[in-house]
Order: sequence, then structure tokens, then C-alpha cells
Amino acid sequence: MKQASKNLLEGVVTFAVGLVLWLFTEGVEISVFTLTKVGVALMCVGGVLLALGLFQSARGANAVRHG
Repeated sequence: MKQASKNLLEGVVTFAVGLVLWLFTEGVEISVFTLTKVGVALMCVGGVLLALGLFQSARGANAVRHG
């Protein structure tokens, strides 16, 4: 699997898990943090992975190969 595809897949899964936590765990608290804040953090990480995967896909399609 190419690195761009891997980053896109990981980004989508991470974002989806974060979204589920953010939407459905409002009243749940663990001793150190709330699960809604963990969901927001996971959505941010997933968004970065998605952006990186899109960048790698675009760059890989437009890259000039020598040799």
C-alpha cells in the first residue's frame, strides 16, 4: 500500500472515531480528561493525516520521475 493511501485511510478512521467520541460521549468523564476532548483531539489528528495523504497523492501524481 502506498504511503499516501495509508495516510488517507488512517486519517478517515481516526477522524471517524473522534467524531463518534465527540458526538456520543458528552456526559462521560474519566478521572483525567473528558472523552469529548479526546474526540476533538482525534479529529484534529485525523484531519492532519487526511491533509498529508491528499498532499502526497497530489504530489505523487504530478511528480516528474527521472531515470
